[in-house]
Amino acid sequence: MLRFRVLGPLEALDRDGAPLPLGGQKQRSVLALLLLRVNRVVPTGVLLEALWGESPPKTAMTSLQNSISALRKVLGTDAVETRAPGYRLVADEDAVDLLRFERIVASARDLEPETRADRLREALALWRGDPLADLRPEASLAADVRRLEELHLATLEDRIEADLASGRFADLVPELEELVAREPLRERLRGQLMLALYRSGRQADALRTYQEARRDLVEELGLEPSPELQRLHGQILRQEVPRPRSATADADQAHFDDVAAALLAGRLVPVLGADTGTLAEGLARRFEYDDDGADLARVAQFVELTKGAGPLHDELRAMLEASAAPTGVHRFFASLPPLLRERGLPHQLIVTTGYDLALEQALLDAGEEFDVVSYIAAGRDRGRFCHRDPSGDVRVVELPNLYVTELSLERRTVVLRLHGDERFVVTEDDYIRYLGRSDVTGAVPVALAAKLRRSHFLFLGYGMREWSLRLVLDRISAGEALGYRSWAVVGEVRPLERQFWQARDVDLLEQPLEEYVDALARYVGAGPVQAIA
Repeated sequence: MLRFRVLGPLEALDRDGAPLPLGGQKQRSVLALLLLRVNRVVPTGVLLEALWGESPPKTAMTSLQNSISALRKVLGTDAVETRAPGYRLVADEDAVDLLRFERIVASARDLEPETRADRLREALALWRGDPLADLRPEASLAADVRRLEELHLATLEDRIEADLASGRFADLVPELEELVAREPLRERLRGQLMLALYRSGRQADALRTYQEARRDLVEELGLEPSPELQRLHGQILRQEVPRPRSATADADQAHFDDVAAALLAGRLVPVLGADTGTLAEGLARRFEYDDDGADLARVAQFVELTKGAGPLHDELRAMLEASAAPTGVHRFFASLPPLLRERGLPHQLIVTTGYDLALEQALLDAGEEFDVVSYIAAGRDRGRFCHRDPSGDVRVVELPNLYVTELSLERRTVVLRLHGDERFVVTEDDYIRYLGRSDVTGAVPVALAAKLRRSHFLFLGYGMREWSLRLVLDRISAGEALGYRSWAVVGEVRPLERQFWQARDVDLLEQPLEEYVDALARYVGAGPVQAIA
């Protein structure tokens, strides 16, 4: 089998690995153009323009045909086919180094960081220098060469990212310093160098690297650093740089130290979800909906359309009241207010997208006062939030930016119910209207919105069966990446969970929820969670 190499000087090798004579510059350029589009027809017009520009000489077609004939003599008559409207180079995918490179890179995408780094190193080892180095004077190949150079550099950055996620910080610093010297305007490399320096205990050098990047960008392009690089700079200044994420993290001592520290610093927002499959199945049985496996939003849409909104919400409330017993997760968060008060810390903001009242019941059982801020899903004030204080008084939050004195985490725990209270966001139409808002946090009181923007998140109880839950999470941060390191805990990791949380840069941990909060309780000094009969 013939083999072809473009990731370096152009080469064609025979079955024994010996290089084949490829002729002069034009003939080699024709081969390179065909190889970069291997197994695809390259129109004659594209070849002529690439080799001779927009005004090829009268002899161009003859010269091209002569080059094709010469290549067939070297490679074999079947290697280059005449296919209207041009020519096609036929080769096995394993025979072309560029195709092997792309396949290895693709196979590394979903691997754990250490394995991904090794796989990307394997791909990068196929490069023998600058792509098509012996043909670089050819203007016809300039765009292809730039594309290959960008592909190499982007893959190198991905490999460095995987090494950073594996904790190889100090080892990377020399390599990154060399790369930054060669590519001073490449912001991703600058950010990687800043992170490697900071994680190696060189905070001052990391900050100096940012200042050098800013100077180069302003002088060369008249631009400030990107928001991502500015955000990393701020995190380094505050010593709040998130640790590298992995597809599935370990709930080890370091993890619990981080989560407990965030909680006791008043910088952790728990986000409690629920598996709504039981509700969906109950509604489907009650209203004779026979689409097995449908999610809650679909079943609720059917009920509202056939029976009306009143019967839907009456039945939901009845089902929720019958199954509102708090779990160990709810009991844990209800046990924290005395501990926080004792240490002079603010109370918790707890977000819930569940439909039940189990969290509120756990707080009542613990003798704790709390405020509830709920989304209004229907009526004249739909799209706003309302505030219910411990006395039961309810006020609509009409001006979120001025709603300050009425609500304070210094006084009480606040429960933020993103799905509503009496009338829920539950049908497909509800979600269409709800998710039409670009930022749910823009409608909540200003102090809570600030808390959401400046906190770590701990997501508990989020199964991926409900598409609606995934969309609501995007609305918490207006679709932006979370600014602080966050975690999600699920009882059993499935491929969808892994991809979902990894795409949002959230650490995913596989552990039963009650076992997890029981361990966390020991780290924050709350003791094991005691169930209340």
